[in-house]
Amino acid sequence: MMRTNIDIDDALMEAAMRAGPFKTKKEAVEEGLKLLRRRAAYRDLLALRGKLHWDDPLAEGAAPPMMQAPHPPYPAAEPGAAPAVTAREKSASKE
Repeated sequence: MMRTNIDIDDALMEAAMRAGPFKTKKEAVEEGLKLLRRRAAYRDLLALRGKLHWDDPLAEGAAPPMMQAPHPPYPAAEPGAAPAVTAREKSASKE
């Protein structure tokens, strides 16, 4: 952490505190710094617009991705019925 003393416009700080709403001036200032960092990251991403290329498997005309058939639902147990025993449990009980 860096300790810093700065003069901040009172009206601007008050507006920022209400916009948050922040409990402390420190929270408001830190959130503002995070916003500046995020804006710089967005700017850097936008600078790459049109310079990157990748194949979109969902694009029109592309082959659909391989999908597995969904698993069948488990049968509902009847009230009062004994719990189902799996094949693994059966083989384990024989050992």
